[in-house]
Amino acid sequence: MNIKNFEFKAKVNSIEKYENKLLSLNPTFIGTDHQIDTYFNAAKGRLKLRQGNIENALIQYERKDIKGSKASDIVLYKHKPDDALKEILANQLGVLAEVDKLRKIYFINNIKFHFDEVKNLGTFIEVEAIDDANRFTIEELKTQCDYYFNFFELTEENVVAKSYSDLLLQSNS
Repeated sequence: MNIKNFEFKAKVNSIEKYENKLLSLNPTFIGTDHQIDTYFNAAKGRLKLRQGNIENALIQYERKDIKGSKASDIVLYKHKPDDALKEILANQLGVLAEVDKLRKIYFINNIKFHFDEVKNLGTFIEVEAIDDANRFTIEELKTQCDYYFNFFELTEENVVAKSYSDLLLQSNS
């Protein structure tokens, strides 16, 4: 499944304030997912295997490491939980990093909200404007994403340019 996506990630001291603000808009709560994202050495972009109690997918994506909202080109393959897939990928490509997080997931229409507690990194908000049916232009997705950046009253100081895997690798070096 090919997906157009525009997103931002922000580091915050506490999730509660932002989650309560979102709850005022009556979002759909999907659940709390304990996710392990295993990043593999990839020839192009990033390749990660997400294993969770709600979401399980092999995700290949490319995006620039820039602060603020940014576009991502994503190919997503949803799968049933199976450790064999991780073993095959690890044996063939090698593991780059593993991200362990507790993620609360909400939706408002095509906008997905993540409230993440990431082991060894802290707490974050991610907002993704998602188009999996070619209904929006990239500019419309950017406008949606920027709206929620302003709604949460975030600042450039909150914004994170890198993926969780990059942040972990950086903190370990």
